[in-house]
Amino acid sequence: MTSLFALATALLWGLADFGGGLLTRRLPALTVVVASQVLAVLALGSVVLATGAWREAGPQLWFAVAAGLVGPVAMFSFYKALALGPMGVVSPLGSLGVVVPVGVGLAMGEQPGLGQFTGIAVAVVGIVLAGGPELRGAPVQRQAVVLTLTAAFGFGAVMALISEASDSVTGLFLALFVQRVTNVLAGGGVLWVQVRRGTPALPEGTGLRTLGRLLPALAFVGLADVAANGTYSIAAQNGPVTVAAVLSSLYPVITALAAFAVLRERLRAVQAAGAGLALAGTVLLAAG
Repeated sequence: MTSLFALATALLWGLADFGGGLLTRRLPALTVVVASQVLAVLALGSVVLATGAWREAGPQLWFAVAAGLVGPVAMFSFYKALALGPMGVVSPLGSLGVVVPVGVGLAMGEQPGLGQFTGIAVAVVGIVLAGGPELRGAPVQRQAVVLTLTAAFGFGAVMALISEASDSVTGLFLALFVQRVTNVLAGGGVLWVQVRRGTPALPEGTGLRTLGRLLPALAFVGLADVAANGTYSIAAQNGPVTVAAVLSSLYPVITALAAFAVLRERLRAVQAAGAGLALAGTVLLAAG
């Protein structure tokens, strides 16, 4: 069950990242983040009301608030690092956030077997290589490395925090709702400040009609991200966190494959090798 939900998480995150990447070609990245999360809040709010999930409010929701505050910081750091580049280094480094939930799992006493340890090592190497790291070329700015590692830690922290925010399905709905509301408040606040300083929220010539046509894509990105957080939480609560975290972090492989299938982007040899190693690590983890 843990492996199934963790792999579903990787699929959802991978597709959400792919969709978000396409949308940022039309809209500013921060606008994409805030708009997609607003739509996710509306959907989750309906679910919370329909299921009566608000009755499960408790101190554990502070984990969801923390995840909601850390998430935007991680995303903003990641986008800034991508702008500084090179992307071929930044992208795979960002996936190293998996060490946070894995470390938490080990600290809590989890003891993976030899096969699982081997699977974790193989999968992590595959995840990094699947991003297509640039081993030659322009030097990486120190600021880009710092921002990328900040983002990686933030992504890993969100995974660790959201898994502690609930202990039931309806409680999970409420936790995800609180997390997304916090995301919107934090991200929306930053967007408001940027607009006040003269940075437009929409590109010049982009009207509400254009934004309306993009709403389905924005909704998909927001809901896929929410669903991924939910499936990860279920995976982490029903099995070893070390296994759930590593399998969930296979999402860069999904993003690369989606780009290959939809945009006809050719996989570099290092990416193909990384995908193969990630698959091999997955098999070892699932078998363990």
